Amino acid sequence: MQTVLYVQLMEKRQPLDAAVVERHRTHLKKLDEAGKLVLCGPFTDFPGGMVVMRASSHTEAQSIAESDPFVAEGYETYCLRTIEVADASTGY
Repeated sequence: MQTVLYVQLMEKRQPLDAAVVERHRTHLKKLDEAGKLVLCGPFTDFPGGMVVMRASSHTEAQSIAESDPFVAEGYETYCLRTIEVADASTGY
């Protein structure tokens, strides 16, 4: 069975301050502790970033994305994409 992951692509709408960045980091730490965070980070060539997460459904992934302080507080918009992992374990 292939692993299905969700990608939260975010685009910055307003400048971030230190307080919201810290709330976002806390959100990411909680995802990581729950085993849901795969990778994340800001883009260097685009105003925004991404979070790759494990979730049991698109609905859960959407809930996770919308609870991100960057999104919930209006600093960034997002779109959610589903990706099937293609690597050695899945036969590419």
